[in-house]
Amino acid sequence: MTGERNYEHLNDALRRCGASWNAAQAHGLIAAQLAAVGPGAAEDCFAQILDGGDPADALQKECESLWREVFTSTHKRLSERLSGFTLVLPDDSVSTADRTAALASWSEGFLHGLVSGRHLAGEQGAPLKARLAAEPLSDIIKDMLEITRASADTEADDEEEEAAYIEIVEYLRVASQLVYEELADLRSGPSK
Repeated sequence: MTGERNYEHLNDALRRCGASWNAAQAHGLIAAQLAAVGPGAAEDCFAQILDGGDPADALQKECESLWREVFTSTHKRLSERLSGFTLVLPDDSVSTADRTAALASWSEGFLHGLVSGRHLAGEQGAPLKARLAAEPLSDIIKDMLEITRASADTEADDEEEEAAYIEIVEYLRVASQLVYEELADLRSGPSK
């Protein structure tokens, strides 16, 4: 949940305008590019998320408008460095298997955002690459790579599955905030 908009609403908007991204994946991309590049990554995020669509199409314009709200809200929540940052994921009424698949998509989007953010960073690309290869960020990246392969355990009981899901969501929320904080000096430019 992003506050004003929920996962299904955002996902439906993406489907209507022909985007190949889902809402979780798109939000992961946004969070990572905000961490790596900052608010200047907005246009690249929208170009990736809405790739292949017609910019003059009313559905695409509506979708982009919704995602601009998400971008702004995500930036605000990450930059406030409080616990207000949340991942755009399906709500609890959705099966654990589908929510787990969304977690995998979110992580995939985040990792893609770090890689594409590195290219946007211009002269900061090399220092960003070095920072991502060092701890603690390298450990977070490895964990997220594992999460991209996540699936619900069909033999576990519902409470176990739910507890594991909640734990991974919290890990991703905190890890995203940590990545944002660890890259703050790179977003502000080279040190003098």
